[in-house]
Amino acid sequence: METSTTEDALLGGRVRFLQPRRGYRVAVDAVLLAAAINPAAGERVLDLGAGVGAVGLCLAVRIPGCHVVCLELQPELAALARRNVQANGLADRVEVVVHDIAAALPTALGLFDQVATNPPYLAAAVADPSPNPIKALATVESSADLRRWLAVATAALKPEGTLTLVHRSDRLEEIADILTTLGWSDIAVKRLPPASRVLVRARRAATRRLHQSPPLVLHKEDGGYTDEAEAILRHGAPLSF
Repeated sequence: METSTTEDALLGGRVRFLQPRRGYRVAVDAVLLAAAINPAAGERVLDLGAGVGAVGLCLAVRIPGCHVVCLELQPELAALARRNVQANGLADRVEVVVHDIAAALPTALGLFDQVATNPPYLAAAVADPSPNPIKALATVESSADLRRWLAVATAALKPEGTLTLVHRSDRLEEIADILTTLGWSDIAVKRLPPASRVLVRARRAATRRLHQSPPLVLHKEDGGYTDEAEAILRHGAPLSF
């Protein structure tokens, strides 16, 4: 593993974190995903595939009353996530667990009010994996494909819970089909132009209902962030569906 790290910041400096200097690096997707989740005080949130903990950290800083479990496959990234939790003073509300979701989740975790996840974007059959093993595991499906990933996410939820994920927009139909077969077919979609990304929110429902939320435009013509994106990325504003 690349042992050299950088210290970086999110939410205008409210979150400080370490991450590997090379390999998979935290992007705005993590902040947008955290902003799309609005748990009530006391609710439990599972960050599935947490990496160095960016989603959980942003969420815990923005929503002081929630509790977050960060689940991560790679022990080295989980170790950084634990350091980041401590550095941000969140050890009383954020826990880091090492686990491969190819296996069932530990029963001791219980069920969650919300699950947030940023699954690997690329299917193994079509991917050209990075030579960096950290990045390859973060970006290409390995021991768990997208179907398995979503099955674990929905199984971790209480019956009235909510799943929120960010993924590639060209896999939206695949995501919706999988969620429908799992019984989580009340689906809201928020596109993020010009990025080829989409936020998806799913709740339990017997029949499929697909809602298109107004898109969040990320960039202005000059390349800078729009005012709405700036409020979310730098000032911790919620992202509404």
